[in-house]
Amino acid sequence: MSPMTSADAQQVEAALDTLLAAHDPKTESYTEFRGHQFDAGLAWVMHEKGFGGMGLSPQLQKIVNKRLAEAGAPSMDPAQFFMFLAGPTILTHGDDAVKERFLRPMFTGEEKWCQLFSEPGAGSDFAGLGTKALKDGDEWIVNGQKVWNTLAHVADWGMLVTRTDPNVRKHRGMTYFALDMKAPGVDVQPLRQITGEAEFNEVFMTDVRVPDSCRIGAEGEGWRAALTTLMNERTAIGGSGGGGGAPKVGSGPISYLVDVFKDSNKVDSESARDDVMALWVRAEVLRLTNMRAAQAAKTGNPGPEGSVGKAVGAILNQDIFEKAVDLQGMAGQVDYDYTFRRPESTDLTGTSIGYAFLRARANTIEGGTTEVMKNILGEQVLGLPGEPRVDKDIPWIDVPRG
Repeated sequence: MSPMTSADAQQVEAALDTLLAAHDPKTESYTEFRGHQFDAGLAWVMHEKGFGGMGLSPQLQKIVNKRLAEAGAPSMDPAQFFMFLAGPTILTHGDDAVKERFLRPMFTGEEKWCQLFSEPGAGSDFAGLGTKALKDGDEWIVNGQKVWNTLAHVADWGMLVTRTDPNVRKHRGMTYFALDMKAPGVDVQPLRQITGEAEFNEVFMTDVRVPDSCRIGAEGEGWRAALTTLMNERTAIGGSGGGGGAPKVGSGPISYLVDVFKDSNKVDSESARDDVMALWVRAEVLRLTNMRAAQAAKTGNPGPEGSVGKAVGAILNQDIFEKAVDLQGMAGQVDYDYTFRRPESTDLTGTSIGYAFLRARANTIEGGTTEVMKNILGEQVLGLPGEPRVDKDIPWIDVPRG
């Protein structure tokens, strides 16, 4: 992709002028306006023409975001978070028919997505998954179970990785599909969390028929496609994804702690002040690191840099909200709502410190455990020797299982 030029910026500005002259985001529906934005190539300017982009530098997306916000365009629906995972995967590995089918309704919010990766026996060792897909003419018959599937209960489509050839090494016999979550044989069951919510799910698939036209990437190349999803997931969860620009100084979880500190009776406590300041410094270092990772990601799909933000941010969030609860004293022991509920979007902080404290427990697990992130960083960033993998060179079907 060529670097940004003034002519490119003028091209984007002209496209925005045309879009806003014909369509007012304050009067059109969210879905309708975003459809026009996609058709104008202003969904993701770095993408190729015809698929929501203009083939220009990703830096120019800032112009789009700023102009549309000023024109009154609403913020993206949080339930569309998985667009930042599925979109790059489809663009990188899908054929033109797959791109044409899925990208536009994904961007408009007409179709929401979820992720179907982890299994009861294949979490940290994702390549060990056992959900089977057998070819049957122009379809695949899928049987298996996935777990920890965020918002699967409201999703229209799922990013599904399956085992299509058990007789080759485990990283080679995988194939990636878009799964219709309303298809016969798909059963979504809630997993209740410590917050009382069932944001996570288990998904059971029994003789589910998936058209080959929903395959993303080549047969047996699911591992490569899945890596694209995982790298984008870690960048997004780490705080540098989403396309919303650089977060402001002091924003995010640390802002909750600062507010609690100001409202507490410990403002004059030197110890409390030192603790809050130390956490603020860690949050600022993470913010700057995420900005660097985002810049690196703009040259293509993100690399292991996103794992830095994911690993560090998960632990930092837990430390921040633990301190916020401590500062409240006995008041920090109340205002918890354990009522069972099925949310329609992901909220990592909610409206109370108590909720944020409980929800942060999942941060070191979701999107790849902190232990896995440390392995990635050690091997791919620091160049340390990899952990012994005795099953790396044998067929998946021959790998010993408990």
